[in-house]
Amino acid sequence: MSDIEIGRAKRARRAFAFDDIAIVPSRRTRDPHDVSVNWTIDAFTFDIPVIAAPMDSVVSPATAIAMGRLGGLGVLDLEGVWTRYDDPEPVLAEIRGLDEATATSRMQQLYSEPIKPHLIKERLAEIRAAGVPVAGALSPQRTQEHYQTVVDAGVDLFVIRGTTVSAEHVSKSTEPLNLKEFIYELDVPVIVGGAATYTAALHLMRTGAAGVLVGFGGGAASTTRASLGIHAPMATAVADVAGARRDYLDESGGRYVHVIADGGLGTSGDIVKAVSMGADAVMLGSTLARADEAPGGGWHWGAEAHHHELPRGNRVEVGTTGSLEHVLFGPSTQSDGRMNIIGALKRSMATTGYSDLKEFQRVEVVVAPYHKN
Repeated sequence: MSDIEIGRAKRARRAFAFDDIAIVPSRRTRDPHDVSVNWTIDAFTFDIPVIAAPMDSVVSPATAIAMGRLGGLGVLDLEGVWTRYDDPEPVLAEIRGLDEATATSRMQQLYSEPIKPHLIKERLAEIRAAGVPVAGALSPQRTQEHYQTVVDAGVDLFVIRGTTVSAEHVSKSTEPLNLKEFIYELDVPVIVGGAATYTAALHLMRTGAAGVLVGFGGGAASTTRASLGIHAPMATAVADVAGARRDYLDESGGRYVHVIADGGLGTSGDIVKAVSMGADAVMLGSTLARADEAPGGGWHWGAEAHHHELPRGNRVEVGTTGSLEHVLFGPSTQSDGRMNIIGALKRSMATTGYSDLKEFQRVEVVVAPYHKN
């Protein structure tokens, strides 16, 4: 692809968002009931390729359990209110009721409460007792401090999630997390990200990660593009990281690293396009924050919204659309792609003639920008 000249001193590569592309039907169609959307990572097989994002507005121990029973995976934020407060419900209620003008500063105060190791153990134990897969997330900055507590508590999958995570972090003031050494010593599969380029993803794959999260600067509650100027159009980002996965598969002699789209996935159509670009699964925030059971109660926010130095997100009102089961499996009472997202994925795969996710990654796509009125 040829670069575009922005000015005499700078050229740029054209990148595409999900709204810029569309998938194309083939000569064959299938019955949606014959389509499989399960996926496997390490020793775990899930009925649906959906991971609930580690955000306080999306995942509580109860919703992590509900996600597991519905065939997906819920990831608990181990730096959220659930590990800072014995009873986080009053805190969540206060966040939901905050005035817009003071929301950021008050959330910074609420999240300054220390993380308590015993609460990490208790929350993960609650999820494990329900008999569903257990997953917890830490930021790269907190991983070295708390990972041993997490491992001792017992997790099936460990997620290291930040705005952007690199295999080579350089710092003059702190000892950086050595991802390769850390993942090698850990006895559970690690999902790490975000990454949005071929090179960054390839380096993360070489650390031994089982999965790579793709994306930063997107998402309904993120202001990373406005505050840092960083953004990665997701169609191109997922395709680039899928290319890194293909090349690493050859380089490593057959080791497959899962690509998980994370951000900019507001509708079922976006999820369909993420898989068509090469994603094995998707990590959802605002889509699941709209479920009746979501702890945000119709509001949505991420860790970026209460960063102690430079907030890069907002608390946003997303409303509620129905139960978690209806959001995932329908029936839908709306036509905007925000309910029955698995039904939509299956129907899209069936309409284009594909029977499983790996096949669907080969679907034909076209550049067809969608301009909303």
